[in-house]
Amino acid sequence: MVISLFQRSKVTRKIALSIFAFSTAVTAHAQTASSPFSDLITEPGGAGLGAVMRMEKSPYIGGGVRRDLLPLYLYEGEHVSVQANRIGIKYVPDAEQRFDVFFRRRLEGFPEDGKIPVLSGMTARSTGVDLGFTYRYQQPWGTLYASLLHDVSGTSNGNELELEYAYDWRSGRLTLRPSVGISMRDSKLNNYYYGVLSSEATASRPAYRSGAGTNVSLNLYSSYDVTERWRLLAGVSLTSLSSDIKDSPIVRKGLQPSFFIGAAYDFGSYKKLWADEKTPTYVRVLYGRAGADSCHLAKILTFKCADLDKTNPTSIMGVHIGKPFIEKLNGWPLDFVGYAGVVYHDDRNLQANGVQVDLFMKAYYYGLPWNDRVKTRLGFGLGASFANRVPYTEASSQAARDRPTSRLLNYLDPTIDVSLGDLIGSRALKDAYVGVGVSHRSGIFGSSRLLGSVNGGSNYLYTYFEMKI
Repeated sequence: MVISLFQRSKVTRKIALSIFAFSTAVTAHAQTASSPFSDLITEPGGAGLGAVMRMEKSPYIGGGVRRDLLPLYLYEGEHVSVQANRIGIKYVPDAEQRFDVFFRRRLEGFPEDGKIPVLSGMTARSTGVDLGFTYRYQQPWGTLYASLLHDVSGTSNGNELELEYAYDWRSGRLTLRPSVGISMRDSKLNNYYYGVLSSEATASRPAYRSGAGTNVSLNLYSSYDVTERWRLLAGVSLTSLSSDIKDSPIVRKGLQPSFFIGAAYDFGSYKKLWADEKTPTYVRVLYGRAGADSCHLAKILTFKCADLDKTNPTSIMGVHIGKPFIEKLNGWPLDFVGYAGVVYHDDRNLQANGVQVDLFMKAYYYGLPWNDRVKTRLGFGLGASFANRVPYTEASSQAARDRPTSRLLNYLDPTIDVSLGDLIGSRALKDAYVGVGVSHRSGIFGSSRLLGSVNGGSNYLYTYFEMKI
């Protein structure tokens, strides 16, 4: 039995659910105290983006193989760390030790993709949010991890203690990290996900209450540096569930395998540029209207559609603040800027108004033939967007199609702008831009559990003004 060191509160739950919506676990059943993405970004102030396709054998009878696209949003600040599986704060007193306090989503439960007969009639078991504490001790002979987690979302109210030993081996561009871990889970955690309530019992599915137990996992994670920036990623895990889980009438017998493969791009550290006093800050203010439901992003970008939703004309206004990560990549007219911003949704009394937070990396290309006369930038942003309330245009569109919604979605931000100073002949405004763009939230066609398996999203066509300060 793991003794809880965390006390539940409504405030803690709200913080966990809001903040942690930006992260998720790599595998639902091979979670360990470490993360396969924990050392991809090592420079203070570094950021990265990527994607991983993961596959795992469902623990439920007849569940088959789960396939899931996992977007990777990575950031490693002085005191803040964002990985694919968690977001939190850290304290690093020396090269050997590290302490982390974080929120982590636990992707166990059902419903799963498709209908599984053994789960028919059972109440859905939701994903939870854990508040965790990890201690890492690193030596030449390997690294020890210890994590204590407690569900603060009120989903299972369970607790878990994770212990792991890992060893990093590097040869040239290849890094391998074999590890072994044990996970001691209490009865609340196990019973929520693998128990059967008396009200759910049938002749072929008796009621079952799971007790505490220990899972054991073997893992092998790898990365390969294709270039200085690009890395290929792969990993495999094999987990043996405790007898209290395997004895459940809804759980299949045998080991739980999982596998992932993907790639990530390291943008480096913003601090290198920030050390230069001339490094600018980008400030952008925007206003936009919801696009028509039939006006998809592909149509907008190919100039086949720019229709607004005239039936329910919801709108947005917001501010994005950016800092450069890369200027003139390889000498090309190509910059990368990291943005964070807040957007306010005016849903016209169709529902309560809401706010979304956007975090994204944006590429700007400015090598067009006429740039010596009027500087023109083509921009494309990619990242994550979290809304405290699903915007009305998404909620209504998804409801009409009987599809789920999610507050967390992938974010795309294509734009085109021109220098205001070049247009009016003012040197003082040469680094001020006016332009148009699309604020696009997307579930990536229902391929990602992190994004709520959502097939859909929204497009807001907007105009903006941006200055370098």
